[in-house]
Amino acid sequence: MYLSIGNDMAVRSSSVLGIFDMDNTTTSKRTRDFFDKAKQEGQVVPCDDLPKSFVLTAEYGFTRVYLSTLTAATLEKRLK
Repeated sequence: MYLSIGNDMAVRSSSVLGIFDMDNTTTSKRTRDFFDKAKQEGQVVPCDDLPKSFVLTAEYGFTRVYLSTLTAATLEKRLK
Protein backbone atom coordinates (compact mmCIF):
# COMPACT_ATOMS: atom_id res chain seq x y z
CA MET A 1 0.00 0.00 0.00
CA TYR A 2 1.16 3.54 -0.71
CA LEU A 3 0.85 6.83 1.14
CA SER A 4 0.21 9.93 -0.97
CA ILE A 5 2.30 12.75 0.50
CA GLY A 6 1.25 15.50 -1.92
CA ASN A 7 2.91 17.02 -4.98
CA ASP A 8 2.07 13.88 -6.98
CA MET A 9 4.37 11.81 -4.78
CA ALA A 10 3.73 8.58 -2.92
CA VAL A 11 5.83 6.36 -0.67
CA ARG A 12 5.35 2.78 0.43
CA SER A 13 3.52 2.75 3.73
CA SER A 14 5.69 -0.13 4.94
CA SER A 15 8.82 2.02 4.54
CA VAL A 16 7.54 4.93 6.67
CA LEU A 17 9.52 5.30 9.89
CA GLY A 18 7.81 8.47 11.04
CA ILE A 19 5.74 11.50 10.16
CA PHE A 20 6.81 14.74 11.81
CA ASP A 21 5.46 18.28 12.08
CA MET A 22 7.96 20.89 10.83
CA ASP A 23 6.96 23.58 13.34
CA ASN A 24 7.45 21.36 16.40
CA THR A 25 10.52 19.41 15.36
CA THR A 26 12.72 22.03 13.71
CA THR A 27 13.12 23.94 16.97
CA SER A 28 15.38 21.14 18.22
CA LYS A 29 19.10 21.39 17.51
CA ARG A 30 19.28 17.63 16.93
CA THR A 31 16.62 17.79 14.25
CA ARG A 32 18.36 20.70 12.52
CA ASP A 33 21.64 18.75 12.59
CA PHE A 34 19.82 15.72 11.17
CA PHE A 35 18.40 17.85 8.31
CA ASP A 36 21.79 19.39 7.57
CA LYS A 37 23.42 15.98 7.35
CA ALA A 38 20.58 14.59 5.21
CA LYS A 39 20.87 17.55 2.81
CA GLN A 40 24.63 17.07 2.49
CA GLU A 41 24.12 13.39 1.67
CA GLY A 42 21.34 14.12 -0.85
CA GLN A 43 18.63 12.35 1.13
CA VAL A 44 16.11 15.22 1.24
CA VAL A 45 13.37 15.26 -1.39
CA PRO A 46 12.00 18.85 -1.52
CA CYS A 47 8.47 20.01 -2.19
CA ASP A 48 7.32 22.95 -4.32
CA ASP A 49 5.84 25.07 -1.54
CA LEU A 50 6.42 25.76 2.15
CA PRO A 51 6.69 22.36 3.90
CA LYS A 52 4.41 21.66 6.86
CA SER A 53 5.71 18.17 7.64
CA PHE A 54 8.28 15.60 6.68
CA VAL A 55 8.15 11.85 6.22
CA LEU A 56 11.17 9.74 7.15
CA THR A 57 11.47 6.50 5.18
CA ALA A 58 13.93 3.62 4.96
CA GLU A 59 13.88 1.11 2.15
CA TYR A 60 16.53 -1.12 0.62
CA GLY A 61 19.15 0.38 2.91
CA PHE A 62 18.44 3.97 1.84
CA THR A 63 17.05 6.65 4.12
CA ARG A 64 15.01 9.49 2.61
CA VAL A 65 13.38 12.59 4.04
CA TYR A 66 10.35 13.70 2.02
CA LEU A 67 9.14 17.25 2.65
CA SER A 68 5.38 17.65 2.32
CA THR A 69 2.93 20.54 2.13
CA LEU A 70 0.35 18.43 3.96
CA THR A 71 0.11 18.51 7.75
CA ALA A 72 1.37 15.62 9.83
CA ALA A 73 -2.17 14.94 11.07
CA THR A 74 -3.47 14.61 7.50
CA LEU A 75 -0.68 12.21 6.56
CA GLU A 76 -1.29 10.10 9.65
CA LYS A 77 -4.99 9.83 8.79
CA ARG A 78 -4.09 8.74 5.26
CA LEU A 79 -1.71 6.12 6.63
CA LYS A 80 -4.47 4.50 8.69
